[in-house]
Amino acid sequence: MQNENPIWSHVDARAEAFKGLADRVFDTPEIAYTETRSCAAHTEMLREQGFRVTENLAGIPTAVMGEAGEGGPVIAILGEYDALPGLSQAPGEAAPRAISDTGMGHGCGHNLLGSAALSAATAVKDWLAAEGIPGRIRYYGCPAEEGGAAKTYMVRDGHFDDVDIAITWHPGSYSAVDDMRSLANTRIDFTFTGRAAHAAGAPELGRSALDSVELMNIGVNYMREHMPDAARVHYAYLDAGGAAPNVVQSKATVRQLIRSPDLAGLADLVERVRAIADGAALMSGTEVSSRVFSAVSNLVENRPLSEAMQREFDALGPVPFDAEDIAFAREMRKTMTRADIADTFRQVGAKPDYDLPLFDFVAPLDRPMTGGMGSTDVGDVSWAVPTVQARVATCAIGTALHSWQQTAQGKTPTAHKGMLHAAKLMAATARAALTDETLRANARRAHEEFLAESPYANPIPAETRPPIAAE
Repeated sequence: MQNENPIWSHVDARAEAFKGLADRVFDTPEIAYTETRSCAAHTEMLREQGFRVTENLAGIPTAVMGEAGEGGPVIAILGEYDALPGLSQAPGEAAPRAISDTGMGHGCGHNLLGSAALSAATAVKDWLAAEGIPGRIRYYGCPAEEGGAAKTYMVRDGHFDDVDIAITWHPGSYSAVDDMRSLANTRIDFTFTGRAAHAAGAPELGRSALDSVELMNIGVNYMREHMPDAARVHYAYLDAGGAAPNVVQSKATVRQLIRSPDLAGLADLVERVRAIADGAALMSGTEVSSRVFSAVSNLVENRPLSEAMQREFDALGPVPFDAEDIAFAREMRKTMTRADIADTFRQVGAKPDYDLPLFDFVAPLDRPMTGGMGSTDVGDVSWAVPTVQARVATCAIGTALHSWQQTAQGKTPTAHKGMLHAAKLMAATARAALTDETLRANARRAHEEFLAESPYANPIPAETRPPIAAE
């Protein structure tokens, strides 16, 4: 750490409480829209720390917001706490071992993400109170980032309308201000309805919904040759019609996940996929209906905020890992390939160092943009309000997100150090935004200029409600 920032000490003062929060959420992994215990833990912490709490945002029982401060600009810090299916793993072990019959686990580090974000918001709250500075800090507890698009619903319902700046982060194997590249996407469920019949005795009377799904998938597969290079389409059978091969299946549902580097390209691909569905129904003599399950926009960079966060990251320096962290990282590295290790460096445009177990530097802001892209509902927040995001090292170089290795490192001292480092970075960036009117004006101007060229339309239809199981 090169220069002490007064807000860092506010993070240190409550470090144990937020490490405990992260560990409690790790121990109760819950997937999209079912994060009852995780949200309750965050809500309890918000109240303990003196925030004004608003629950059930956008009609989502596991979405919560806490606010502190009065007047002035509004700074939002975004947290997440949803887990993933199939990634149960004993923490602190360098070998795969599931510990839960449910199979769920924090294979993307969201137990750390939410805790660091709430830690940062609490530090800003304490700093505002100590300095007597006008301004409001908000913590948004956001569920269902993994495929559920909760933030997109929250944006659509106006929960970010009065926010000046949004800040967030993500755990990973490297440290850098995010390059804000992602794919816009939508998940659409196509349900085909046909006519059941005896598959041997009277097949001519049947109209197979399962055939319709297979024809649709073939059509989408041929479309892949004629899409932009960065676009993607994936699918999953939600209902294959049944287990009896001697029955012509009368109903079947497939979920198509369509991705594009931008919203305009996404709209074009969605139209083409819908046409393929109509064609499949026509060929098979069935009917097709569709329902948007979720959708997210691509991330939008705000250059003034990225530069401001880079300054704070350079001042803070890399995560201060110790010898024990390095030793465990070396054990984890034995489970990874050279390609895994190279991928971490590829993400920041750097030459691979196959002997380096933990990321020990902060990547520069202007670096080659290499590597693939995923999707996140932070994208819609970034269209609604100037947004900045960091990646902070919490695990061994080479660790892939959505892997048992990521889960295994989610409660380690390494993870805790990275989490608290991220909290200091976000708190310091929020402090800069609250005290620098020019930064806020420049961020707002950059955002408005972007929207003037690319107007925003929320990708979730107005009539679509969050896919909450109770409904």
